[in-house]
Amino acid sequence: MRIAARAKPRDTCRMQNHKQQFFELAIAKGNLKFGEFTLKSGRVSPYFFNAGGFDDGRSLEILSACYAQAILDSGVSFDMLFGPAYKGIPLASGIAIMLNTGHKKNISFAYNRKEAKDHGEGGTLVGAELKGNVLITDDVISAGTSVRESIEWIQQAGANPCGVAIALDRQERGKGEKSAAQEVTGEFGIPVLSIAGLDDLIEFLENRSVANIDIDAIRRYRKGYGV
Repeated sequence: MRIAARAKPRDTCRMQNHKQQFFELAIAKGNLKFGEFTLKSGRVSPYFFNAGGFDDGRSLEILSACYAQAILDSGVSFDMLFGPAYKGIPLASGIAIMLNTGHKKNISFAYNRKEAKDHGEGGTLVGAELKGNVLITDDVISAGTSVRESIEWIQQAGANPCGVAIALDRQERGKGEKSAAQEVTGEFGIPVLSIAGLDDLIEFLENRSVANIDIDAIRRYRKGYGV
């Protein structure tokens, strides 16, 4: 069943709502932290996002609902979801549930195993057959390794990777002049959509009273490394 998410007139309140819910949840759960964090790149970031901490039913429900809304708002047409192991697995499951319960769109999903199973049904793919337009669901894009592997899985099955949905787009340059998301789009010709980006985070913080957060440091980081 293909989901053709038609682009609708921009509903400012709704757009703000799912982004706001995401940030409020991430901060409350301690998944979005502020301070000084040294990244793998060597950069010292004034914030750090860890998607692994959405570790209870309520958190996964809210997060999945935010993903579902962002996906539908994007206008990407897709037939099913693919969640790469490991973090992408609960995301694909949760998003499929929220698309069904919240938007009456019943779609299938699949995911991969890190290691092939040599008994039972065997193989490395679990869930629905990969076919049609497949939307990849992951937490973030850093080096893009997970996305590239997912695209290979999907293409080998004869299906078409049509996009990648992530939680937070840092909107910053990698080793070159492009961000990791822009590199994926440039290399594979598919969109990368997110619940929110760094610009959204700055706007959120500017309109909220959140203690002990240096918004100016985040603005400077955006200006220095942003795309």
